[in-house]
Amino acid sequence: MTWIPFLCLGTGLLIGIRGPVLKYVDGVINTALLLLLLTIGMNIGINNSIMHNLGTIGINCTIIALSSILFSVGFVLFVEKLILPLETLREKLYIGDLDIESKVQSDQAPQKSPLVFAMPISIILGVALGYFLLSDAQVGLLDFTLAGSLILLYIGVGISLGHNRNVLGYIKLLGFKVIYISIAIFLGSLIGGSLSGLILHVPLSISVMSASGMSYYSITGAFMTQVYGIEAGTYGFVVNVMREFFTVLFLPLLIKVSKGSAIASGAAGNMDTMLVPVTKFVGTELGLVALITGVILTFAVPFILPILYGIL
Repeated sequence: MTWIPFLCLGTGLLIGIRGPVLKYVDGVINTALLLLLLTIGMNIGINNSIMHNLGTIGINCTIIALSSILFSVGFVLFVEKLILPLETLREKLYIGDLDIESKVQSDQAPQKSPLVFAMPISIILGVALGYFLLSDAQVGLLDFTLAGSLILLYIGVGISLGHNRNVLGYIKLLGFKVIYISIAIFLGSLIGGSLSGLILHVPLSISVMSASGMSYYSITGAFMTQVYGIEAGTYGFVVNVMREFFTVLFLPLLIKVSKGSAIASGAAGNMDTMLVPVTKFVGTELGLVALITGVILTFAVPFILPILYGIL
């Protein structure tokens, strides 16, 4: 699991650079995602220990998610105040008279994607199947399915990276200091995961890695399941789903703190699911900043997780 992510990402990157193939593989990637969530659900349902401790796991995941959001917001606020005022970026984009709205809209996921409903159904169905129908004899098959789905998702991330290479042009337009926002979000997530793990007595390998997923729940949950087992994978999945949920819930409050706070909470989700709600609060110009941040973090997570696995 240390080198497979990099091999798959590289393969996907080469495919994505060769042409507009994203729409052709989108169905395969979405199917792999739903299969992955179904498999995670079955792994949860088949494990009696996890089923009996879902309440405790849920509380722990809530605290880890909130801690990563809190510290990400704090670090981004520091960047806003001392290094990169986002209002300056907004004025720069506005004065430049760029067609920012079309750029943001062209990169966002469909607002009414059927995945919004299919994903929770998949994991709930998986839990039910695992709990009522499967036995320990099927665990090996579930591991094989999980690994295959994860490989397809990694390749999909690489294809998306090749397809979205225009983001480098956006970074050049805004200046490379915009990358500091992504770094601040990651550092905040890292510290939030570390402190919450120490307080909750959750192993740092679980709390830090799940927080470092930065709302990228599919890759994080699957990777942690592969390397640490289904309980850790449950943390990886639930923490990052909750981060997206709390982002939407707290956006009216976050925007009162600063524009960057909303972007900080969305993290990697700013590339797709969180882009629309975050953009509505921060404005179209800074929606481009949210998009850039989301793209950087989305493609950083598959590299960050194996590195953290080798350290923790």
